[in-house]
Amino acid sequence: MTRGRVVTVGIDLAARARRTAVCRVVWQDEGGPAAEFVVPHGDEDLLELVRTADKTGLDCPLGRPSQFVATVVAHHRGERLPAPTWFAVRTDGRPGLDALRFRLTDDLSWKATAMRPPLPVSTDLLGVVALRAAHLLARLAADGAAIPRDGSGPVAEVYPAAALRRWGIRPARSYKSGAPEARSAREHIVRSLESGLGAPLPEPVRALCADSHDHLDAFVCALVARAVGRGDTRWPRSTEEREAALREGWIHLPGTDLAALCR
Repeated sequence: MTRGRVVTVGIDLAARARRTAVCRVVWQDEGGPAAEFVVPHGDEDLLELVRTADKTGLDCPLGRPSQFVATVVAHHRGERLPAPTWFAVRTDGRPGLDALRFRLTDDLSWKATAMRPPLPVSTDLLGVVALRAAHLLARLAADGAAIPRDGSGPVAEVYPAAALRRWGIRPARSYKSGAPEARSAREHIVRSLESGLGAPLPEPVRALCADSHDHLDAFVCALVARAVGRGDTRWPRSTEEREAALREGWIHLPGTDLAALCR
């Protein structure tokens, strides 16, 4: 996915369709990306957008921690629970994340970006959204399309806040609320994305990104989907990472050169 007309879709998934934000971006050999927000009227519309895209970036975990699954299964069967484990320590000496609550990709992303850990899909309301994602991906798979959780198929897992950090975009405040300072942070992010891409966004896209962090995240998801298709994200490297990614999902962190997406 490097030359010619390429379509990427970004989805900031929510538990219900009306809260889900979707961005579609068309990339040409020349000129900047042509972005638009789309309002699917139901899950079938959403799935059709994924089917007709070259790559989709989904802001939602595609799996759950293996340690969590093993613990729940053992508890359900009345068996002895597996011993709690932690991931490897950080380079600064702090312990890795709790493997019962977090996936391997969560731990690696946290270490790579120096951000706070991602929301734990096993113990947070995010789990409800992940259930919806599982059903949506199952419907895609029923069409005959393989949907590997490592992102090698049509859908890749995306973490918008981490992607912004990788591109050097670090607003002074959180952009995830309706407060005036959050809107200012979103406006800063939009300006930074336009500068990095070297192309202005259409006014309706710019306005929605400033108004809504859900729409801003959907746009970022579509950008990271472009990076995934170009091979410009961190893929699983070791056997442990590859095996975990196929079960738990894999957060694709983009490279640092935002302008490369337009080449």
